[in-house]
Amino acid sequence: MEKNKEAYKTIGEVAKEISFNNKKNKKLNAHTLRFWEKHFKQIKPKVLSGKRRYYSPKDIEYLKLIYSLLKNKGFTINGAKKALNDPSLKLDDSLFSSVNKKNFRKSIKIKSDKIKEIIKKLKEQTNG
Repeated sequence: MEKNKEAYKTIGEVAKEISFNNKKNKKLNAHTLRFWEKHFKQIKPKVLSGKRRYYSPKDIEYLKLIYSLLKNKGFTINGAKKALNDPSLKLDDSLFSSVNKKNFRKSIKIKSDKIKEIIKKLKEQTNG
């Protein structure tokens, strides 16, 4: 059974969702998420009894963005902080830009195939 998208998630679930695995032993790096909490004021998980952390969907979006800035784009922690505190930065645009890049090649291929099909039909109409 899968959780509702709006439900709060545990630190382990978030680490798994972000694919935060230690390359050597394949265990989840939940300690890195706790470290980021100290450095990024945007991440505010609910801490309940037993010091269990529960992250909101907004927290998870910020964690994904921070992950992208640090791991994919090569930002330092201070650089990522500045980027997140910049009011001109739109969270949604930055978060999904990496996803759009992954789909870029596929979308170009689809458009190219459609153009080839149109050219083929035009040639058939002019020759026929």
